[in-house]
Amino acid sequence: MPFMRGIVVLASIVLLAFCLQAFAQNPPTKAPPTAPAQKAAPAAPAQSQQGVDRGKYLVTIMGCHDCHSPKANNEPDPKRLLSGHPGNEKLLPVPAGLIGPDKWGTLVNNNLTAWVGPWGVSFAANLTPDKVTGLGAWTPDMFVKALRTGKHRGDGRTILPPMPWQLYVNVTEADLRAMFAYLMTLPPINNMVPPPIPPEKIPH
Repeated sequence: MPFMRGIVVLASIVLLAFCLQAFAQNPPTKAPPTAPAQKAAPAAPAQSQQGVDRGKYLVTIMGCHDCHSPKANNEPDPKRLLSGHPGNEKLLPVPAGLIGPDKWGTLVNNNLTAWVGPWGVSFAANLTPDKVTGLGAWTPDMFVKALRTGKHRGDGRTILPPMPWQLYVNVTEADLRAMFAYLMTLPPINNMVPPPIPPEKIPH
């Protein structure tokens, strides 16, 4: 029995020595440190309610409703505010010879949304946030650039009279962005405004 106990003790010592040697040759690998979770980029700050109110004030006093809102009883129609020239309204024939350097300078429809002049026929744009027919696909930068350069969408065709974009060149960028923020709060109205008509194609 003492012999057996000696064998067991010896075997235990050998096993322990083997384990220590294996541990020394193959130390446990540490798990790679977990990368810190990426924080989402902060969203661009939305216009404050104060900014939207400022935009509404500017759109009102600058007379945007005069041309961009169809009329009901000679007032801007509350159901179609700033939706532009009604796309389904037929343009009446313009009497030939009515407009010229020594004649009438312009002619306008009853909604004040279609204007005839030496430049042809221009139609007031849809300023509601409809993504297809209005400003819904525009960015604030596009809006600012359009009113700074007189180019549709900031880089397109020339914005025609009677749109007085030249008066807005000196409006601060903050105010222009406030106006855009207010327009984006309007109910979107799907109204496809027709493109301008050149002088040689004015219907007579």
